[in-house]
Amino acid sequence: MPRILAIDHGTVRVGLALCDDLELVASPLMTLPNGPQLMAELVRIVEQKQVARIIIGMPMLMSGGRGEAAQRTERFADLLSKALQHEVPLEFVDERLSSKTAERALKREGHVIVPKDGLVDQLAATVILQDYLNSRRGPAGYLLPDEAMDMPWLDEQPSRRRS
Repeated sequence: MPRILAIDHGTVRVGLALCDDLELVASPLMTLPNGPQLMAELVRIVEQKQVARIIIGMPMLMSGGRGEAAQRTERFADLLSKALQHEVPLEFVDERLSSKTAERALKREGHVIVPKDGLVDQLAATVILQDYLNSRRGPAGYLLPDEAMDMPWLDEQPSRRRS
C-alpha cells in the first residue's frame, strides 16, 4: 500500500519519517548523511517502501519569509524530483520549530540530545509528517463518533478548591 515519506532536510543530516498504510500515524524511519549518496539512497527507499508522496519540510523564517535555508531546500527538492524521474509528487510544508519540538520531546523523556545520532532529525521529520496528516483530515478527523458522546463527567459541576 502506498505511503507518505517526510523529509527534514539539513546541510549535514536528513531525517526521514514514514506514515502507516492508513495515513494516520507518522513514525521515525532513519537519518541519512547529506552527501553524494543521498539521492541514490532516497530513490531506493522510495521504491522499497512504496512511497506515493513526499513531504519536505520548508524552513520558513519566523517572519514567514524564505531565507537561504529555504532556497537550499528548494534546490534539494528539484534534484530529488529529477532523481525520481518526476514520478512521485513532492509537497512543501512549513517546518518552523519542528526540530525544537523534537528536542523538547526527547528532553521530556530524559534523553540527552546528541546531534550526531540523528534522532532529532528523524523526530523532526515525524513532527512534520504528523502535522501534515492531521491537517489533511481537517477538524472532523478529531471528532468522536456520536455514540461516544456519553460523557457523564462533563455534566458534573466543577468542585471548588478550599483555601
